[in-house]
Amino acid sequence: MTTVFSNSVVDDDTRRGLLYEGKVFVYSSTPASRDLIAFAQELIADAFGDRDPETAQYDMQVEEFAALLADLKPRFIHHPECKKLLPAVLEELGCRLDRTYFDVPRMRTSTSNDYLTSGISYAFHPHRDCWYSAPFNQVNWWIPIYPVVPENVMAFHPAYFDAPVRNGSARYDYAEWNRSSRLSAAQHVRSDTREQPKPEEPIELDPQVRVVPEPGGVMLFSGAQLHSTVPNTSGRTRFSIDFRTVNIDDVRARRGAVNVDAACTGTTLRDFVRCADLDPMPEELALAYEAEALARVS
Repeated sequence: MTTVFSNSVVDDDTRRGLLYEGKVFVYSSTPASRDLIAFAQELIADAFGDRDPETAQYDMQVEEFAALLADLKPRFIHHPECKKLLPAVLEELGCRLDRTYFDVPRMRTSTSNDYLTSGISYAFHPHRDCWYSAPFNQVNWWIPIYPVVPENVMAFHPAYFDAPVRNGSARYDYAEWNRSSRLSAAQHVRSDTREQPKPEEPIELDPQVRVVPEPGGVMLFSGAQLHSTVPNTSGRTRFSIDFRTVNIDDVRARRGAVNVDAACTGTTLRDFVRCADLDPMPEELALAYEAEALARVS
């Protein structure tokens, strides 16, 4: 069972503990989250021009659409304005900026009716972020940019939160992914041949939980949650923002979700910077997590 907390007033320390147990939190939009999606909407409008971005897929060749996203998404991800807006979202929702570290916010798209499901607009199979070298104290944040419906969001598969799934994470190393696969996303238009951890046994997708926040609404869940992209049958392309956070006290204390089935190596900790001043994650912590990942699989 997955419990969803709506507009909870618990403090962040308590909330993280509940997230590590498989709970999900959802919040109404805040002034800062509305500023963040408004900025995203500006960049999207500039990229698509006179086209409605949610229906532009019907007027564009898939290669043209993919090329547009290949320019738009990095502009959003690396824009200095995001580094100002994102910590404001975290602060409004109770995170301590001197203890919370974040990675770059990603703009995601999910096109309708299998128009573009690979590469730059990858439709994620059921997975845990922890199969991709994420730490078990990672919290995922997800924000829709435009209205979403049950037919174009993501799904959680709660029966598997604490149940192992045979998967390909043993073949995944984050440093190798960065060297060989990350930058080639835009090249995978018709299919995606990059090695990514997937379930390697049949799994039951139902029961599942789908959360439908308002534009600018914020959903939080553990990186250990088994989740997937819902096959989009809504008729509209979904645009959303996601990013990840860790609390450095949890990183140091190894406080987080239980590892039930991840066998990957490497760590994503070097992607995180401190909200207060953008200082990087201490290198000794990344090195320690890399050593522990190697020890788990040796």
